[in-house]
Amino acid sequence: MLILDGGTGVRALGRQLAANGKPVSVDLLVTHTHWDHIQGLPFFLPFFRPGNAVRIWGARQAGIDLEEILRNQMSPVVFPVPLDGLAAELLVTHIEPGELELAGFKVEAIRVRHPGVTLAYRITPSEGGRSFAYVPDNELGPGGDYDVPGSWRDDFVEFLNGTDVLIHDAMYTSGELERHRGWGHSSNLEAIELASEAQVQQLVMFHHRPEHDDDQVDAMLEETRKAARARGGGVDVIAAREGLKITL
Repeated sequence: MLILDGGTGVRALGRQLAANGKPVSVDLLVTHTHWDHIQGLPFFLPFFRPGNAVRIWGARQAGIDLEEILRNQMSPVVFPVPLDGLAAELLVTHIEPGELELAGFKVEAIRVRHPGVTLAYRITPSEGGRSFAYVPDNELGPGGDYDVPGSWRDDFVEFLNGTDVLIHDAMYTSGELERHRGWGHSSNLEAIELASEAQVQQLVMFHHRPEHDDDQVDAMLEETRKAARARGGGVDVIAAREGLKITL
């Protein structure tokens, strides 16, 4: 099993995995360590069961080891169980942009435009097959000061080219985006422009703005679908929601 990030949803997943009573072995890829991407990890139930194995992969942040960041997150001053107190076998490994092989998966990583060291992942079964890309936080338009090369946009399109499912940041409407340049996020229309350019089959709008209610997300979804039809590329567009399942 491969898990992407450890936000609050990982608590419910952990309860589900622990319910069958069987040993759990998972790889967990972290895009970056902002709170909304790691907040659920201290509550991931498989951590607290002997016989389980959890391997966490991610980048250093500002020269600080990922394990140290996770250790501080579970410091006794903020959480009752320290990282060293976990019953499961835990392995934390640093990764850089490039390729790596996990159990059953080929993983490609690229740095994206978001504060800190933030990675996007493209994942394909080791034996080949349909692929998906996970890009939760990424500023496609101008703004911000990010440590990426001048060729980044072309490199990113090539990285995504032909992906079957692209899960991408679509946090802002176009009007909201103008007030949030440099915040490290994209609009729904920027996301569909990228999806069309990279010739992906399906775009999943993701990282919804917390201030948006369901009606606003639905309106953005319809606007994005209309833009996709106007482009004529045949990109299917859906909006991520809790409990959504996609079969590749």
